[in-house]
Amino acid sequence: MNVMSETFQALRTMRKRQLAHQVINLGLIITSALMIWKFLMVVTHSESPVVVVLSGSMEPAFQRGDILFLWLGGAPFRI
Repeated sequence: MNVMSETFQALRTMRKRQLAHQVINLGLIITSALMIWKFLMVVTHSESPVVVVLSGSMEPAFQRGDILFLWLGGAPFRI
């Protein structure tokens, strides 16, 4: 709880220009992350290009906590 109060105190003591700079930096970080995600969606042709295995249902091929990069290729699926 002490960390939160120190953070709010630091924000209160900032000048308006410093606070605006911090807000803009945070916005740039969030925007960059969204742009990277959208770029991966376009390149991989997938709505979720990166997924994490949450349960053991995919064992033994994938372990819990593995990160999977999905790619939908151009070739049609054959059953």
